[in-house]
Amino acid sequence: MSDDRYTVISADCHAGADLLDYRPYLEKRYQDDFDLWAATYVNPYEDLLADSADRNWNSARRLAELEEDGIVAEVIFPNTIPPFFPSGSLMAPAPTAAEFERRWAGLRAHNRWLADFCAAAPGRRAGVFQILLNDVEEAVKEIRWAAGAGLKGGLMLPGTPPGSGLPELHARVYDPIWAVCAELGVPVNHHAGSASPPLGDEPAARAVFMVETTWFSHRALWHLVFGGAFRRHPDLRLVLTEQGSGWIPGVLAMLDYYHGRLLAAAQATTAEAKFGVGLAESMGRPPSEVWHENCFVGASFMRPHEVPLRDRIGLDKIMWGSDYPHDEGTYPYTREGLRFAFAGVPQNELAAMLGGNAARVYGFDLDLLDPIAAKVGPTVAEIAEPLPEPPADATSPVFARGASVRVW
Repeated sequence: MSDDRYTVISADCHAGADLLDYRPYLEKRYQDDFDLWAATYVNPYEDLLADSADRNWNSARRLAELEEDGIVAEVIFPNTIPPFFPSGSLMAPAPTAAEFERRWAGLRAHNRWLADFCAAAPGRRAGVFQILLNDVEEAVKEIRWAAGAGLKGGLMLPGTPPGSGLPELHARVYDPIWAVCAELGVPVNHHAGSASPPLGDEPAARAVFMVETTWFSHRALWHLVFGGAFRRHPDLRLVLTEQGSGWIPGVLAMLDYYHGRLLAAAQATTAEAKFGVGLAESMGRPPSEVWHENCFVGASFMRPHEVPLRDRIGLDKIMWGSDYPHDEGTYPYTREGLRFAFAGVPQNELAAMLGGNAARVYGFDLDLLDPIAAKVGPTVAEIAEPLPEPPADATSPVFARGASVRVW
């Protein structure tokens, strides 16, 4: 940051190509199939049909709007529909064996589009590339390609919800993925929404989804911890994004409790003895230690009730995100959102959460970004001033009244 302005890096933004613009990035053998598929595909998302949809792929508009909002760099998760997908890839169920080949081709096309999109704004974008877990060997090849292509946002880890047909994330079958990510310094990102099982079409399903979706996303943490992934690959880094942050201290305490009981089970001194056989060596360190060594949170639109927990979460673990261009994001009221949540937080702590931590995790060059932030970043003085009233038309949950720490 400069002396009087913060360098803000959003650790949670979303982008993707307009559907037909993916065609040149597909291998030629899939392009005719794509033409037939795209001719009948009906986009189910209103925001991707609106005039504002080009925020996902219009590089100049995107840079201008983010700078107007005080943001100088971004970590980019997917948002639009890749070739051969029924919906956005973040929420799409795992492909069947018959669907895998074309879906994999579609994700590879997105990754190659994303590499070009990031290259159009050097040093300003860290693209998060995608894989499927159905073929671990192919996933490893794509990780190596993406790291070489400059996609610094790292890997987006798909979920393995109940009924997906995939091995759970604690399974040793995924070790080659953890190994190559640790070797290449590739962050493993797990975004909310990607691990929820289908809930059906009843109206109540939408409410149940909102209650449960973050919990299903949190599962990656205890699956990798109890599965021993961090013990076998101590350089592995996990980022949990857009899942809130207030749940972390309580969940770590709960995981530490079970960790201790299961370790004691090795001596058959606890009621969990029958569950703990063989786990003592494989689990490694207590989950809270693993968190503080290996894990981070993409704390999208961090809310006022979460901020007092920052020391327990870890000041070096928290990376703020705007969720641009989503309705629940802070755009165009990022400055107001920061004032609402962070007024009164010491300057050095806020500088880390707003940009410094993301720069360290994703490899942004602050020598490049600080001069831009010196022109467009929010000032220290304005963020220090409490916001008396949220903007009347703001839609982000950061401004929600009466919020409290969630169980998950």
